[in-house]
Amino acid sequence: MLPLIAITQGDPAGIGPELCLKTAVDPRVLEACRPVIIGDRIVLEQCAEKLGLPMPGVVLGVNDDWSLLDRLEGAALIDCDAFGGAVEPGRPTAEAGMVSYRYLLLAIDAAMSGLIDAITTAPITKATLHMAGIDEPGHTEILAKRTGAENYAMMLYSETIAVSLVTIHQSIASVSQSLSVPAIARVIDLAGLTLKKIRGRAPKLAVVGLNPHAGEGGLFGDEEESVIRPAIEQARAAGWNVEGPLVPDAAFTASALGRYDGHVVMYHDQGLIPFKMLSFAEGVNITMGLPIVRTSPDHGTAYDIAWSGKADTSSMVAAIRLAAKMSSEG
Repeated sequence: MLPLIAITQGDPAGIGPELCLKTAVDPRVLEACRPVIIGDRIVLEQCAEKLGLPMPGVVLGVNDDWSLLDRLEGAALIDCDAFGGAVEPGRPTAEAGMVSYRYLLLAIDAAMSGLIDAITTAPITKATLHMAGIDEPGHTEILAKRTGAENYAMMLYSETIAVSLVTIHQSIASVSQSLSVPAIARVIDLAGLTLKKIRGRAPKLAVVGLNPHAGEGGLFGDEEESVIRPAIEQARAAGWNVEGPLVPDAAFTASALGRYDGHVVMYHDQGLIPFKMLSFAEGVNITMGLPIVRTSPDHGTAYDIAWSGKADTSSMVAAIRLAAKMSSEG
């Protein structure tokens, strides 16, 4: 049987409902998995009516017998019955933050208990989580806390480029102080394990320096010699094929992309700028190091086009297909 992939609806006022409805009937998705949307029937019905999209043929309540999904052939919806009424597309609210949080927790618990095989999450926002009184800033932190994962990191993946981040959502001024040999070596290891799982072979990895010219021998900073190079040596001793520290402005040339299966970068924009320039449409966000498989599209809620019929499903389809592949490979 094809794997069961839970697709969380995300923020009701964003493009999540549209993405869920479109991908649930996409032939590329249905050939890879059995999609199970976790969201609100009332929200999806409003979106479906506005955009002329079909609803899933099977609808279960949260407390119904989920073993019925074992016989699922098309798409299904788990109706959380959590949202209170009419959605105003494009308007962030505390209620949207709370229900998107509830969808995610239910999906995590279902994956941890083996009811579904993997999770793909539609976009949420830090702003609405904060409005709802939720301390975690986003999906990654919620997933880590709920699953008890302590060794986790973010990878942005496509067939063209894969970047893994040592630091994520923090100021540029704080990045240098956050870098350490164990932190960098940990992300190299997670990147290696994740890419090996996806590609079926040991990957060749590149580690990107922090400073211009990778420090130029200490002229522009010493992080390359004090923490990055020792982490690379530690990773090599652990058996990984890894090179660096690479000069950042040459790390993502066509020839470099052809040489390496993935890059480990020191901070958010160092990796995400080249990634989104090259693979925005089909990019996938992977949370590495969890006891479950979780992917997501590499974009946000796109309030400006919410419920307009304009949402591009390419990244969501890629995320679902990758989750199916990773869950099938154990």
